[in-house]
Amino acid sequence: MSWQHPMGLETVHGRDIFSRVIYGARISLLVAILATFVSVLIGTTLGIIAGFFGGWVDAFLSRLMDMFLAFPILIFALALAGVFPDEAFGLSGVPLRLGLLIFVIGFFNWPYIGRIVRGQTLSLREREYVEAARSLGAKWPYILRTEVLPNLMAPILVYSTLIIPTNILFEAALSFLGVGIPPPTATWGGMLSDAVVFYTVPHFMFWPGLAIFATVMAFNLFGDGLRDAFDPRSR
Repeated sequence: MSWQHPMGLETVHGRDIFSRVIYGARISLLVAILATFVSVLIGTTLGIIAGFFGGWVDAFLSRLMDMFLAFPILIFALALAGVFPDEAFGLSGVPLRLGLLIFVIGFFNWPYIGRIVRGQTLSLREREYVEAARSLGAKWPYILRTEVLPNLMAPILVYSTLIIPTNILFEAALSFLGVGIPPPTATWGGMLSDAVVFYTVPHFMFWPGLAIFATVMAFNLFGDGLRDAFDPRSR
């Protein structure tokens, strides 16, 4: 480490660790935010449908959520990354792996927010303003769009900020296991995996680990702050 390279240089390739940590933030945040968007979109849609209509629709979607929650996502991601071709859907290399990570993380994490949205919708559908809209002859698409969804925005926004750090950790775990973004593209998990070889030089592992810790902690605190802002009684 020196003034020119405050976090040091890699032993083998001589690459600046500070630059790689900053570049790795792009990959981790991009995967986490886009995967969260996929999870929120699927979970909100199916959660509202399950909670609003009830009956066999609710029973079917609830069992579907239970099945996804019991699914071993990490094992599936490892298997999928191992058998996926090097080129598919007109993509290859880093863009293909990015799309694969976003799909796996986002598609299999939607039940977490789906359960919350379903529970909130079960409560909202019995409110007076929803009953008033029904008595005035409003159809269910109008009720969902104007009466239910606006009142779900606060919990959806809060829980979305809490999903992002989980997705950051999941992407780092996949990169650490070697099935994430291929080298030499810098990712925090990939840097930790490379640092295992040089365990006698602890700062190789310290800086990407600190970046993951600080980012996850920041999003968790941000989510707690949003929850307090939207629900002052929780204080």
